[in-house]
Amino acid sequence: MERNIALKLMYNGTAYHGWQVQKNAVTVAETLEKALALTVGHPVKCTGAGRTDAGVHAEVYVANFRTTSRIPLDKLPLAVNTRLPNDIVVVKATQVSDAFNAIGSCQKKEYTYRIFNSRLGDPFYVDRAWSYPRHLDETVMARAAEQFVGTHDFRAVRSVGTETRTTVRTVYWFDVERQGDLISCRTCANGFLYNMVRAMVGTVVYAAEGKLDPEDIPAILESGDRTLAGPTVPPGGLYMTKLWYEEDVL
Repeated sequence: MERNIALKLMYNGTAYHGWQVQKNAVTVAETLEKALALTVGHPVKCTGAGRTDAGVHAEVYVANFRTTSRIPLDKLPLAVNTRLPNDIVVVKATQVSDAFNAIGSCQKKEYTYRIFNSRLGDPFYVDRAWSYPRHLDETVMARAAEQFVGTHDFRAVRSVGTETRTTVRTVYWFDVERQGDLISCRTCANGFLYNMVRAMVGTVVYAAEGKLDPEDIPAILESGDRTLAGPTVPPGGLYMTKLWYEEDVL
């Protein structure tokens, strides 16, 4: 009997060209599918919770696949992990309904972008946070971040590259907080456009630099003009940090 299995996993994305399988680059999905195929004894196709880009990390991620293997669910994570590199770890396996789909069943997602804000670098944050030497005022960043909350057309903060039926999304929160030299920008939405989070962070950094006023952001979103918003910040500071599903897969 075929089972639909959801995997909860985490990964450091530095060595990978994103989640989705590509012809000429090593990706997280390809690496996971190869390990699963060796574990269950047949080819596997995984559906992931979202298309994380090259260099982006996931503290929480969900993927599902179908298998006729009878391997017990409690044994599956350890069996797969022995065939995975140590920068990808499967934490949990759950049998889910036949209709479950890791991306289609996901109700909302949270990403966190981390900025190491110091004139002195930190080797332990290389490829794990954006090292930014000039002081950033997190209170201005937070004011700017608030402008993104709500239902808007987010064309002005996306990169062209992936077709989508609509560029309207609902952002539930976009919070900015500082702990020492580390600034965390945490945002949750019902979905994100290509490079949307990184462009949103670039825009709040522009506000902290005085290159735009936080109150300019609604007009920028209304314009749909990508050139009016801030830059797309580097990928290494971005993490998928939380997912929501109706079924208990986390």
